[in-house]
Amino acid sequence: MPMSFSNLSLAEPLARAVAEMGYESMTPIQAQAIPVVLTGKDVMGAAQTGTGKTAAFSLPLLQRLLKHENTSTSPARHPVRALVLLPTRELADQVAQQVKLYAKHTNLRSAVVFGGIDMKPQTAELKKGVEVLVATPGRLLDHIEAKNAVLNQVEYVVLDEADRMLDIGFLPDLQRILSYLPKQRTTLLFSATFSPEIKRLANSYLQDPITIEVARPNQEASTVEQHFYSVPDEEKRHALKQIVRQRGLKQAFVFVNSKLGCARLARSLEREGMNTTALHGDKSQDERLKALAAFKAGEVDLLVATDVAARGLDIKDVPAVFNFDVPFNAEDYVHRIGRTGRAGQSGLAVTFVSPSDTRLVGDIEKLLKRKIELEALEFDEDRPRGRINDGRRAWREAGEVGDPRDVLDAPRERAREPERAPRQPQREYRAPAAPRDPFFDQPYQASSAEAAPAWEAGVKPATSRVSTNIKPKRKVAALFKAE
Repeated sequence: MPMSFSNLSLAEPLARAVAEMGYESMTPIQAQAIPVVLTGKDVMGAAQTGTGKTAAFSLPLLQRLLKHENTSTSPARHPVRALVLLPTRELADQVAQQVKLYAKHTNLRSAVVFGGIDMKPQTAELKKGVEVLVATPGRLLDHIEAKNAVLNQVEYVVLDEADRMLDIGFLPDLQRILSYLPKQRTTLLFSATFSPEIKRLANSYLQDPITIEVARPNQEASTVEQHFYSVPDEEKRHALKQIVRQRGLKQAFVFVNSKLGCARLARSLEREGMNTTALHGDKSQDERLKALAAFKAGEVDLLVATDVAARGLDIKDVPAVFNFDVPFNAEDYVHRIGRTGRAGQSGLAVTFVSPSDTRLVGDIEKLLKRKIELEALEFDEDRPRGRINDGRRAWREAGEVGDPRDVLDAPRERAREPERAPRQPQREYRAPAAPRDPFFDQPYQASSAEAAPAWEAGVKPATSRVSTNIKPKRKVAALFKAE
């Protein structure tokens, strides 16, 4: 039987905030992690994505920091006492919003710093003093070097989505940040997977941690209905539209492997009348936040994204996830489908598998330890048909990512035009012949007399071998006589 939040001895301000957010029963990771964190011990928490890890570390941290709350306006009375590190800007912003909601009835201050935006507003907020600082590693180091953030009084540090931070190369930054923290602290490490690298990191920076695993590592959510459809590349877009229409889906994530493919697919779907936006690393932070806000508000139906949105984004009531491309990393499949079926709700995960994706599907089978059966998708009879191979070639030559059938419609349109009169064949152009000299048409005849050439007739024979311009040598008497 799930435990209730009312069974926890949370302080009244925190209990009131939890009740206002509608939380009643704790998830498994919350039920096991919160009591341990309240005791001040280090924790290694592993849980599948979407199970409430943010509340599992935020609520007990705020509970233990209540002894430091005060109403003073002096920044010195509000030093950083809890540091939460996350791999992406979207995750940092999301966790910061949750922390503010949990602490809204307390005097504890919180702030978030991440890259992609101006540092000045962040600096002004840090100068006022905050107890809870949520940050991405790169931007936090910028503030540390600028002496905007002082971490010598940190009591708690949280490494959330630690495996993702290692995947994108944040280990050196993490090591530098942890070197600024006091040796005596409580360290909490939360991750969806426990790779050997994560265990080495835990052994280096955690002291006798309590390991909490509420699910088998890399296990997919049981509330998600999964389908793997065998679909050629040129039919994926039509398959996506057909499933959205048949299932009556109002919103969905559509994951692709590349930033360029993400932008092109979003434009293509938008041209076909589907309310779509793109989310990838080449967009500015302001554009990324606006895209997420529009999707959360229901203003956008399809959010086409790279794996930058596959980790930890908590958007409630998203009914479906489409893997337009099979992920290169098998673990990203678990994170992608974790965007739906969150908090015990049901969800749909559809993966389009082309003939070239056999190896990638095999990697997912090894990770999930089960056989994946490919299903055949029956397309509607009214879908456009044509010579796909020829259209695909013309489509690629045109540099477009639209439907190749659109390219094939042009010959059909030309066929519907009225027949024109055949063109008269043109005569072949020939250049006029050059005039000929009759002298060159005569045959060669040798001369009978061996006469000297005319150019030698006026030449006089040489009378002397010495030139007249050279003076003769003078005879000089010898001083010495040769023996």
